[in-house]
Amino acid sequence: MKIFLKYLKPFALLVALAMALLVAQAAADLAMPNLMSDIVNVGLQGGGIAESVPKTLTPEGMAFLTSFMTLEDADFFRRAYEGGGDGLYEALEFNDTADGRRADIYNRTMFFFVQKAMGMIGQMGLPQGGQVSGGQTQGEPRLADIEPAMVFQMGQMLVMAPNLRDELRAFAATDLDSQIAAQAGKAMIPLFYRDAGLDTVKIQRDYIYRTGAMMMLLTLGTALSAVCVGLLSARTAAGFSRNLRRAVFTKVQNFSKAEIDKFSIASLITRSTNDVQHVQMFILMGIRMMVFAPIMGVGGTVMAIRKALNLSWILIVALGLMICALILVLIIVMPRFKVLQKLIDKLNLVSRENLTGLMVVRAFGNEAHEEARFEAAAHDLAKTERFLNRSMALLMPMMMLLMNGLSMMVVWFGGRAIENASLQIGDLMAFIQYAMNIVFSFVFVGMMFVMLPRAMVSAGRVREVLETDITVNDLPEAKTIPAGPVRVEFRNVDFRYAGAEEDVLSDISFIAKPGETTAFIGATGAGKSTLVNLIERFYDVTGGGILFNGVDIRDVPQAQLRAKIGFVPQSAVLFSGDIRSNVNYDETHPITDEAVFEALKTAQAEDFVSEMEEGLEAHVAQGGVNFSGGQKQRLSIARALAPRPGVYIFDDSFSALDYVTDHALRRALKQRTADATVFIVAQRVSTILHAEQIVVLDEGKIVGMGTHRELLQSCEVYREIAESQLNKEELE
Repeated sequence: MKIFLKYLKPFALLVALAMALLVAQAAADLAMPNLMSDIVNVGLQGGGIAESVPKTLTPEGMAFLTSFMTLEDADFFRRAYEGGGDGLYEALEFNDTADGRRADIYNRTMFFFVQKAMGMIGQMGLPQGGQVSGGQTQGEPRLADIEPAMVFQMGQMLVMAPNLRDELRAFAATDLDSQIAAQAGKAMIPLFYRDAGLDTVKIQRDYIYRTGAMMMLLTLGTALSAVCVGLLSARTAAGFSRNLRRAVFTKVQNFSKAEIDKFSIASLITRSTNDVQHVQMFILMGIRMMVFAPIMGVGGTVMAIRKALNLSWILIVALGLMICALILVLIIVMPRFKVLQKLIDKLNLVSRENLTGLMVVRAFGNEAHEEARFEAAAHDLAKTERFLNRSMALLMPMMMLLMNGLSMMVVWFGGRAIENASLQIGDLMAFIQYAMNIVFSFVFVGMMFVMLPRAMVSAGRVREVLETDITVNDLPEAKTIPAGPVRVEFRNVDFRYAGAEEDVLSDISFIAKPGETTAFIGATGAGKSTLVNLIERFYDVTGGGILFNGVDIRDVPQAQLRAKIGFVPQSAVLFSGDIRSNVNYDETHPITDEAVFEALKTAQAEDFVSEMEEGLEAHVAQGGVNFSGGQKQRLSIARALAPRPGVYIFDDSFSALDYVTDHALRRALKQRTADATVFIVAQRVSTILHAEQIVVLDEGKIVGMGTHRELLQSCEVYREIAESQLNKEELE
């Protein structure tokens, strides 16, 4: 997904380095079975001799070899050697890849000699060689263990046979199995080296040590690479998730209430935690698996075919079955993962509601009902998870069954190939190892298939948040609110929620002046809180405009607008920390402790704060649960007062205060906000009796506006509210 690439871009170097290490690790892992095969075939069975043709020959050895060749082949063979001062013939840059014909001549010659010599061994009282299936005599290392002089003597006896040349010409024209001939040729090389005075035991030991040291270095390199890749991928995945969570958090911070209502709080929490974590785990595993597994799979297949082409059909069958199993599992589980994340949202929602309203639940004795709600949500989630886990649980046994079946078939058919001398033991061992590498690469791919559906669903949910259009935005060419006291004007304001059929507020017009209090009152659902939310631009008006000193607030940057507003929400909100950090919350306008205490004094909170042993450093638990409702309201009011803004909004912020505290607070507020524009949303008429302007709302429209006494005379809705709350003396 393109949207996530920019969050991976800062880690491009780490990803590239991890991929380079993975390529090196895969190359080392692919080389290990080949080296193991060399130790078995060359180090143990071949006496540590890797070359297919002797590199050193004595004159006797050269004469012995060429005596069983045609004149043309003997001349061609000799040209690969030059004589030395010690009387030995040394090969001139001779190797199998540079001159395959010379190796073929040598192998055919040795196979011809072995066939002829095996019949003479018993007559000369020498150790017997072995037989291969079909009765054909195969040269074995035991013939090479005979003293060179005795073998050369046997050669001289064979050369004297009258029909030897005719047999050589006939044998040269036969179609001979190259592997069988090569085994005979390599088996005889130690004999020629012993004849030349070379220490064959040392040659074998050096080869095994050298190859073993190479395997040890590759193993250490693989381990180091795995550690480094783990570190790099972990840093990349952690950094990616950090950036992604930051992006989601920043995006949500800029959401209007419309976007927050669209997703719900519980869903946004799940998306920024659980969903991001699934994407993070996929990246953590994907960096390794998406590079390492394909290289091991393709490379292992190529190497296995090179080792044993006649067994490659087994791999094709096994890989076909694995691919079918992976596709089947993916088709089954993908839709369920989408359901799973929604069920997690639902469980979080139920848990959050229950914990938030725990006191209400207990007060009404409704624990059983809430437990049933939670049980239903948890049951649905557990049912879906069980289905997914069972589906995924089948994948690994299927893979293990295929892997063990593959091993069994390779050993079975490989053993028959060894019996027929068409495959060496080391090559079979290497083929098995490559086959296991291929299987495990598909197991890794299977693990990615397990993680991919859930990661894709989670990524889609996170992307949905990141790609959500924000309805409240700053204009590119923003205006500035003129300095001085703020005059707020509502000019024919309409507002409708997204998707609603009717306006919540309709044709709202009034002016709130500095130094005056404008109060809003009305029945529940009349639109009071929605109206003050428009002042903060938590929503944007859908008609008309709201002006601060003549400037439409939609033309003003949100940060500048809200810096001029002190807002106290309907539900008091405190943040974990201490009292100082909650009151001195506006980091753009930090204040001294004296100013904090002054705000607390105005909010009638100084007394209970001073009585606390820690004072301003008194601990505030999450949500302020260690304070009473009235204390939380007063601390919230102090927070709004602290930066001394030009506009104050109190959204039903005195409901938890007793009458005495309410009266003292309003008297202190009158002095504190003498030059400010004050908005109060109230349910109690006593709170707004002395407001300079009271706006009465009913079903989203203004049905009355004026002072308390004016409204008693002119507004029936206000009079009904007042009569229901005040006695006759207070009404007069």
